[in-house]
Amino acid sequence: MARSAIQSNTLNLSLLFAGIASLLLLTFKYAFRPGRPDPGSVKLLEDLSRKDDEEGEDDDEDLKAAGGIASTTDGVRKDGGAAANVTSPTRGGLTSGVNPNTPLHSNKTSNVGDVAGDEVSDSSTSGLHVQIEEIDKRGKALFKAKKYMDAAEVFSEALDLIDSKVEDPGKYGNLNRQVVTLMNNRSAMYEKGAMPDLALHDCEGILDMDPTHAKARTRKLRILESLKRHSQALVEVCALQLKFMQDNRDKLRLGIPVTPPVPQSKIEELIGLILPGEIEKALDQVKEKYGDQDRPLPSCHTILQLLQSFAGYNAWMAQAARDGGLDALNSQLGIASTDVEKIELLLKRGRRYAFHRKFENCKDDFETAYSMLVAGGEELKDLLEGDTYARVLEWAGVCRHLRYDLDGALKCYEACSDTEPTNAEILVKRAGVKMDSGKLEEAITLFDTALGLDPTAVDALLHRANLRMLEQKPLEARKDLERCLELRPDHIFARLRLATIFMALENLEGAKRSLDKAQEVDPQSSEVHSYRGELLFAQGEFVEARAEFDRAIECDAGNPTPYVNAALAVMNTPSTGGGPPDIPDAIRLLEKAIDVDPQFHTAYVHLGQLKLSMATDLTTAREVIALYDKGLDYCRTADELKDIVSMRILTVAQVDAAGALKMDTLHMQ
Repeated sequence: MARSAIQSNTLNLSLLFAGIASLLLLTFKYAFRPGRPDPGSVKLLEDLSRKDDEEGEDDDEDLKAAGGIASTTDGVRKDGGAAANVTSPTRGGLTSGVNPNTPLHSNKTSNVGDVAGDEVSDSSTSGLHVQIEEIDKRGKALFKAKKYMDAAEVFSEALDLIDSKVEDPGKYGNLNRQVVTLMNNRSAMYEKGAMPDLALHDCEGILDMDPTHAKARTRKLRILESLKRHSQALVEVCALQLKFMQDNRDKLRLGIPVTPPVPQSKIEELIGLILPGEIEKALDQVKEKYGDQDRPLPSCHTILQLLQSFAGYNAWMAQAARDGGLDALNSQLGIASTDVEKIELLLKRGRRYAFHRKFENCKDDFETAYSMLVAGGEELKDLLEGDTYARVLEWAGVCRHLRYDLDGALKCYEACSDTEPTNAEILVKRAGVKMDSGKLEEAITLFDTALGLDPTAVDALLHRANLRMLEQKPLEARKDLERCLELRPDHIFARLRLATIFMALENLEGAKRSLDKAQEVDPQSSEVHSYRGELLFAQGEFVEARAEFDRAIECDAGNPTPYVNAALAVMNTPSTGGGPPDIPDAIRLLEKAIDVDPQFHTAYVHLGQLKLSMATDLTTAREVIALYDKGLDYCRTADELKDIVSMRILTVAQVDAAGALKMDTLHMQ
């Protein structure tokens, strides 16, 4: 296992360097359009050469644009463009919002050449244009003299003049453009003059009037980054990308190379800056939610993966069968009169519940028995026969570990080690807790101690291999696994782990041999079929891979991994006639994975990406955020949180960006 014993169900996905679990993430990563991306858009968003952001705008160009603002009177620019349809700023540059005459069409930005139906001829404001032009010349002169704040005051003077003379500049096409240009130039002066808050205020005013204004949005992004307001900066990046993809959707679909306004690396950089704080916040929310309460147990499949990974599994299962049925044990507990009798019967019944996979009942019995031991102290301990005391401690430790009560689990295991200092299996379980606590060196020491006590301890070899895989040391892990298989050739977990290592090392033949031998041990193993499907997937045989994933589901419908893997196979298989993949089927499979194991974090990531790609409105897109929040509730560590939090950050930014652009969907129609 890649992490610890209780995380074994995610091992086979997490360790494939070019693996199946990351494929959907790469396919849909930061994409803003639905369905299966064509090669052109994937190339654009992921493989195009990165163009560095310009360190600053050519403010001189902004001011040159202002030079022509009073030279036309029909609302049409000399360069063939058209005047922006904006509303009036109040004194000081504050905006009054979007012109109510501007329709808000889905994913359609208003053409800046469109003039409101009640537009008034600019000839009635020709005198005002002359005044503004004179003021503008003074502003440009101050800019060239690098007197930025003086220039900003002059541009404010022009804006105040417009505000005092015209009630609604939105009725005058060319005057609208003057307002935007003056505010943009003033924003540039504030930025040059190291007044970022004022510059940002003007950018926001411009974008309120014209959400597609690229220079204002780019400046806003730059300022937000300088102020370390990374979450807001990411929204601006997404807005620039959304607008770019909307404007270039035909080229993207045809695969024509076009350069995005912001390099992909910028998105990754910003997410990397936002992520630590969001992970910490999410961890705090999880802790606040559960407090001192027990966290839920993982799925039955995950629990069995842990229990079966230890050599003692068959022994305690046989003992549980000998202890009698639940009805008999219930009757005996009903008449038990002493704490000694009750503890011994709780141990037997708890084991029997585990035998029947009733793990909630199992956990309750062992916790009750442990509480009685603590209350009874040494006197009660001395009255217990055989290994009852040690086994209660061991099972209580297992149950606490499963609920991620790491301190409680370690306390039980250490007390058990004090009673049985030569028990190598308990040392291995202690090491598993250390692994989940991130204390890998301490875990290694415990594994080494266990092997010092018993060089044939296959548990120590198997789980130490998991730690080596977590450390990205596949060759050391392989050595442990091969030794494990020398001692126990029928150890199916070691065979599967070895197949994972071979796949990671791109030794597909070695992986196939390991899986063939594992299948000889257990032909009905869900894990074997799931691993075999991953091997086929790695070779590009998606239809055959899907068949293996389906067999894995048939063998164990409670195993979430093949559902996710099958969904990925679907997304890489064109439908009949070469059409797009069957996205609804992929969504169904991912939802089923969460159904059978609500703690299977990978399923939330992929399901969220697919649902976002299919969202037809922002309300549906926001439901993806709610899905990620649900997944976060089940996370226990920063590692588990990372992928979901990353996708949540990006989804929130995309939705907010679409709202800022007055779009009501992320679809590039």
